[in-house]
Amino acid sequence: MTAQFFAPVAAPQHPRAAFADRHIGPSPDDQARMLAAVGYSGVDALIADAVPAAIRTGRPLDLPPALSESAALDRLRELAARNTVLTSMIGLGYHGTTTPGVIMRNVLENPGWYTAYTPYQPEISQGRLEALLNFQTVVSDLTGLPVANASMLDEATAAAEGMALAHRVSKRGSGDRSEARKPDPHSGGLGGATQKDTEPGTFLVDADALPQTVEVVRTRAVPLGIEVVVADLSGGLPDGDFFGVLLQYPGASGAVRDLEPVIAQAHERGAQAVVAADLLALTLLRPPGESGADIAVGSAQRFGVPYGFGGPHAGYMAVRDGIQRQLPGRLVGVSVDADGAPAHRLALQTREQHIRREKATSNICTAQVLLAVMASMYAVYHGPDGLAAIAQRTHRRAAEIAAGLRAGGVDVVHGAFFDTVLARVPGRAAEVVAAARERRVNLRPVDADHVAVACDETTLPVHVTAVLEAFGAAPAAETPVEAIPDDLRRESPYLTHPVFHAHRSETAMLRYLRRLQDRDVALDRSMIPLGSCTMKLNATAEMEPVTWPEFANIHPFAPVDQAAGYVELIGELEDALAEITGYAKVSVQPNAGSQGELAGLLAIRGYHASRGDERRDVCLIPSSAHGTNAASAVMAGMRVVVVKCDEGGNVDLDDLHAKIGRHGDRLAAIMVTYPSTHGVFEETITDVCAAVHDAGGQVYVDGANLNALVGLARPGEFGSDVSHLNLHKTFCIPHGGGGPGVGPIGVREHLAPFLPNHPLRAEAGPDTGVGPISAAPWGSAGILPISWAYIAMMGPDGLRAATEGAIVAANYLAARLGPHYPILYTGRNGLVAHECIADLRKITKETGITAEDVAKRLIDYGFHAPTLSFPVAGTLMIEPTESEDLTELDRFCDAMIEIRREIQRVADGGYDRADNPLKNAPHTAACLLSDDWKHAYTREEAAYPLPALREDKYWPPVRRVDQAHGDRNLVCSCPPPEAFED
Repeated sequence: MTAQFFAPVAAPQHPRAAFADRHIGPSPDDQARMLAAVGYSGVDALIADAVPAAIRTGRPLDLPPALSESAALDRLRELAARNTVLTSMIGLGYHGTTTPGVIMRNVLENPGWYTAYTPYQPEISQGRLEALLNFQTVVSDLTGLPVANASMLDEATAAAEGMALAHRVSKRGSGDRSEARKPDPHSGGLGGATQKDTEPGTFLVDADALPQTVEVVRTRAVPLGIEVVVADLSGGLPDGDFFGVLLQYPGASGAVRDLEPVIAQAHERGAQAVVAADLLALTLLRPPGESGADIAVGSAQRFGVPYGFGGPHAGYMAVRDGIQRQLPGRLVGVSVDADGAPAHRLALQTREQHIRREKATSNICTAQVLLAVMASMYAVYHGPDGLAAIAQRTHRRAAEIAAGLRAGGVDVVHGAFFDTVLARVPGRAAEVVAAARERRVNLRPVDADHVAVACDETTLPVHVTAVLEAFGAAPAAETPVEAIPDDLRRESPYLTHPVFHAHRSETAMLRYLRRLQDRDVALDRSMIPLGSCTMKLNATAEMEPVTWPEFANIHPFAPVDQAAGYVELIGELEDALAEITGYAKVSVQPNAGSQGELAGLLAIRGYHASRGDERRDVCLIPSSAHGTNAASAVMAGMRVVVVKCDEGGNVDLDDLHAKIGRHGDRLAAIMVTYPSTHGVFEETITDVCAAVHDAGGQVYVDGANLNALVGLARPGEFGSDVSHLNLHKTFCIPHGGGGPGVGPIGVREHLAPFLPNHPLRAEAGPDTGVGPISAAPWGSAGILPISWAYIAMMGPDGLRAATEGAIVAANYLAARLGPHYPILYTGRNGLVAHECIADLRKITKETGITAEDVAKRLIDYGFHAPTLSFPVAGTLMIEPTESEDLTELDRFCDAMIEIRREIQRVADGGYDRADNPLKNAPHTAACLLSDDWKHAYTREEAAYPLPALREDKYWPPVRRVDQAHGDRNLVCSCPPPEAFED
C-alpha cells in the first residue's frame, strides 16, 4: 500500500460522513424492516448465516477512512494538477477533437444516457438503439462496406477480431475454428480447438500499421497458433501463404497509398483483406470498400471523444456482404413491432457468447455504446459537409507544415498524406521533439532520425508555427499543395440519410437528443433489477472528474512525466483493488470484462509455459458459468471441459473430481464465478480450489459478482490465483447503454510476471508480460477516476456496508417474491447472495405465460426487466443492489406481485390465454387510443394496473418487437424516413 494512498487533504470532513449513507439506499430503520422480513434482527446475523465461514476474511480492509465528496474531489484536483496538458501532435490513432457542448452536456454528462443498460429489452431502448444505428450508418457509409457493427472496444482489438474473422472465412484458413473440434462424449463437453487440431496459418501485417495494433494482434494470435508476419507492403505482397492481410490507411507514418493492387493480390491468393482506416480521412479518401476490402476496422475517437489517456473510445468494424452473420460484437437491426411499425433491436449476435459458449466466434459481450453514441451524434451535429470541412482543414494544416519544412530544407518523407507528416532529420529527432515541447507541443519521435507530426481538428496556425520553429523552419510563403493524390480522392457520397442533415441548429440537436433519451429506461427513471449486472448508483461526484481537461485531454503516448497525476491515481487504484481482493498485483489495462478474462487466462497460460508445462490446455468450467468464460478459454488456446452443477446450483464435486482425474496433467485451470451465477454462496468453493491446485491447475475466480464479497471475503485468500473485476459493476463505472467497461485483473505473486504489458509504455506492465490486451497502456484510463472516487468516498466501512446492503436487499426481495414466484436456488439457511432467480417454468407450463411475457409486462409498470432466461431458461434473475431504497424495492415487488395476480387470472379463466395484458405487453399510448380496441380486458387494465402509475407513467415507444423478423430481414443502417410513416 503506498504511503500517499488516498492521502487526506485540507478540505474539512462534513459532519454527515455522508457519502456511504447516500450511496446505500435503505436507511438503518428501513434495513431493520427488511431484515425482519427475512427473519433476522441484525445484519451481522444474516451475513453469518449467508456467507460461508470458510471464505470469510480474517482482517478488515486496510484502506484509509472515507473522504467526503468535497475532500475526494479536492484530492482528485490535486492529482489532475499533476498532469500537464500540452497540444498533442503525436497521432498513432489518437487525435485532438472538440466535443460539441450540446453532446458533452446532454450525452456524456447525462445520466439518462450513461446509466442505461445494454439494450436486451428493445422496447425500452429505442433511443440508444437509434443512436447506434446512426453510428453503424456512419461507419458503413465512410468505409464503403454494407454492414457495420455497433462498436468495438478499440482499434487494436478490432484489428485482432478482424484477423479472427478473416481466419474463419478465408479459403486458406481452417474455417470456423469453433467447429473444428467436435465434442468429446467422454470429456463432459469438450469444445474449442488447440493448435494441433487446426491449420491456423499466417496473418500478414503491414509494417506501417500502428505499433500498438501490431502487438495486440500478436498477443491474440499466439494462443490460436496463428503466425503473424510483419512486412513492408508498399511494394506489394511477399511470397508465401497467408489467410489474411492487415493494411493501415493512412499508415502510421502518415503515408497514403493505393490499397487496391495489394488487396487484389491478396484475393488472388484466397486471402481476406482487413483495412484499419481513419474515419475522418475517409471523408476525403477513397473508402476501403471501393478498393476491395473485406473488413474495415478502426476507431471513432476523433469524432468528438476526448483522449482520456487512452480511452474509452469506440472502435468499429465493417464487413463486405456475405460475412455479416459472422461479424463479432453487437449489431443493431430494424424489425417491426406487434402493430407492424418499424422498431430497432439487437440482431444476430445478441449475447452470442452466452448462447454458443465455447463455440462462440468472439468473447465480446458488450460494446462502447456511450462513446459510439457520442461519435454518431458528432456526425449528426456536423453532417457530411461539416465533417469534410474538418478533414480539409486538418489536411491543410499538415500541408502547411510539410511546405514549411521543405522550404526550410527539411526532408519530408512522404509526398502523399492526410494529417501526418514524417520528417527526416538525421540525428536531430530528440532535439526537435524537445524544442517543440518547449513550445508546449508534443511531437512523435519515430527514431533518432525521424519525427512525425500529426494534425487534427484542434490544430491552429499558432501550432503550425510552433512546430516549424522546433524544426528551425518557418511558414512557407506559397499556398501549400494538397497531398492527396487525385486518383485516391473520394467521389462517392456519404451520410445522405436525412438524420445527418436535419439537426443543424443547437435547438434542433438538443431536442433530438431529448427525444431519444425519453424513449429509454435508465437508472435516472427507475431501478434496473438485472441479475449478474449490478446496476447501482453512479454518483455525480464520481462522474464529475471524467470531463476535467487535465484528465480528458492527455494523449496516451504523451511523455509519462506529463501524466504524473494519472500514473499516481492508477497506482493508488491498483493498490486499493489488490487490498480488496487479496491479490499481489492488479493491472487495469483490460478495457472490458471479457478482455480481463482473456488476460487472466493468458497469465495462467504463460505461467504454465514458464514451467515447461505447455501440455496444460484444459480449462474446467461449471455449467452455470457466464458464457464469456468458455469463449475466452477458447481464445486463450484452451479446451473447455464442462463440470456439472447439482440440483442446488453448486459445482458437482463428484463430477469435478472425475474430470480432474480424466484430464490429469493436461489441466490448466478452472474458471468459477463466485458467488455463483445461480446467486448462491457455494459452501465448497475452498474444496474446489484445493482439488484443482492439487492437480497442478490454477484457479480463476470470475469477479463478476465481487460486489457480494467486498469487505467480507477476498478471492486471493480463499484459493483463487487470478480474477478479473468489473469496475463497471462493483466499482460504479456506469454501463452507458452497453459500454464502457473496465475489466482489470488481480493475480497472486506467481502470476504477476505474466500480466499485460505495452510496446510503447514500459511502465504499463512487466517485461515478461503476455503482451498488450488493449490498445492503450492503461486501457480506459479516462474513467478510472470514477472507481477511485467511489472507493475513496466509501472507505473500508462503507465498502463493507455496501456488500452487506446488497445481500440484505436480495434476500428481502426473495422473501417478498418467494410466495408468488419460486426462488430457484438458495444456499445455507435458505438464503441467497446478491441476487435471486425467480422460476417461472411451472407457471409457464400451467398458464402459457412465459418469463418473457412478465419481462414485457414490467414495461407497462415502468420497469426494466430482470435478466431473462439466464443462466436458466424460463427464469428471471433479479439483483436489487445496495443503492435502491426501500420505497423503490417495494415498488418493484408490488409490480411483480400484481403481475402474478394477472397470471392467476389467466389460470382461472378471467383472462383469455392468448389475449391478455401479459401476452400483449407492452402497450403503447397509440394502441390504447386506437378506435379498434378488440381486447377482452380494458384499456385501464393495460395502462394503469397499479394506481401509482397515474402519477408517473413511462410510455413505451413501440410494442413487442418481432425478433425473428429482424433476423430474417436484416436491416442494419438507417432506413428511409418512409419506413416510419403510418
